[in-house]
Order: sequence, then C-alpha cells, then structure tokens
Amino acid sequence: MRRGSNGDESLDVTGIAPISIPRLSDTIADQIRDLIVSQDLKEGTRLPSERLLAERFGTSRPTVSQAIRTLSLMGLVESRRGSGAYVLRRPDQSESAAGTLLTANADNLEHLLELRLWLEGLGVQQAIERGPEGGIAKARQALQRLTQSVGETSTWIAADTLFHATLVDLVGNPVLTRIYEQAHTSLLEYEYKEWVENDEVPAWLAPAAADEQMALHEPIVDALERGDVDAALAAVRRHNDVMREHLLSRSAD
Repeated sequence: MRRGSNGDESLDVTGIAPISIPRLSDTIADQIRDLIVSQDLKEGTRLPSERLLAERFGTSRPTVSQAIRTLSLMGLVESRRGSGAYVLRRPDQSESAAGTLLTANADNLEHLLELRLWLEGLGVQQAIERGPEGGIAKARQALQRLTQSVGETSTWIAADTLFHATLVDLVGNPVLTRIYEQAHTSLLEYEYKEWVENDEVPAWLAPAAADEQMALHEPIVDALERGDVDAALAAVRRHNDVMREHLLSRSAD
C-alpha cells in the first residue's frame, strides 16, 4: 500500500482493466437463441413479433430489431419483409456467442480470415473426395436458398452464413463446424456492425450488387459438382479475398 501525494492511501491498480458490458441487443439475442433451443423450434417456425418481444423484454423495438439482425448474422433467423422473423436453423445446445479468442477486432482480422479460409477449403476438398453422397447436393440446396434471398439484406446474410457453414459441415466434424461458425459470425459482426446497430445496408449488399455476390458463390458449388478441387479452392479463396477487402475497408473507417 502506498500513500499518494494528497495524503490518501491508494493501491496499485494498473492491473485493473475497463469492464466490457454486453449490449442489451446481444443479451436479447442470446435469450432468443436459448428459446429456440429450449422450445426445440423447427426450421420455418415464426418467432413472436418484434412488438411482443419488446414488451416481454421491457425494451424498445429497435433494440429487438438489432437482436434479430445479430441472429441473422449467425444464420439462425431470417427476417422476411412484412412477415416477421423465422427460425432458419436450430443451434447446437453447446453453441454460444463467439468467445474472446474468436472475437474479431482490428488486430486479429487477418488471423480469423486465415482460419475461416482453411476450414472452408477443407470442407470443399473433403466433399469432392467423398463424391456426391458426401453432401454436394446440400451445397446446391444452400446455394438455391441464397439465390432466393437476393435483394433482402437480413434474409441474404442469414442464407449466406448457412451456405458457408454447409460447406464446412461437409467435412462431417461438428466441432470444426462450430469453430467455423463462431469465426465467420464474429467477422460478420465486425463487417456489418453498422447494419446491426443502425440498419444501414453496405454498398456491396445493395440489390444492384446481387449479381456480383452470386458470382462469388456459384463457382464454388459448380466446382464441387465437377469434382475440381483446384477450382473449388480457388473460388473459396476468391470469396475470402473479397470479404477481406470489405473488412479492411470497415477497419479503416
């Protein structure tokens, strides 16, 4: 214990760091995700309206909207204009928000992008080696959902997360899939921070850019169907490179 110049006794508190308080919308997103698990809600189940959820949580509708957009990033929920939010997939019971190690920030973006690229590349390579029965049909189905989501930001982002997670899941290792989903979701939360918080759609997700987005995804599945490992890996890398450009532009803001 030391005595400061003002005569007050003080401790060395250099080891104490600021406390990070979760956003209310993140807490709500966690509770909705837990609801999907505990109630065993199936794909296509409509969630309560934002108005009702806001009343139950004792918060505002914009805060609930943020939570729904966060769940869209995770590929768990899709928001359909004029209809409401629907369960896209049921999370694993062990699934949680990305942990500290996989939380994207300006210092670890390159490392997370490399991890994401490695896992997705492994998925497509394994799918080709195992043949059509290894899950290529699942990849085509996920691509079809993505195509149908063009023009709807929330639905597109949810379908995009599901598409890439499907590719990794072709490996057949649920642990790798969970790690990938956490890394991918963390990167999306960083990339789409303004969309989650303010519903501001980035330029690359505008309806006019839909063809460019599909051109990044279709070659991956086309290569899978041809059994062309090199082309599949090149397509995965091309998508990752574009994602990297978006992330770095976001980091520079």
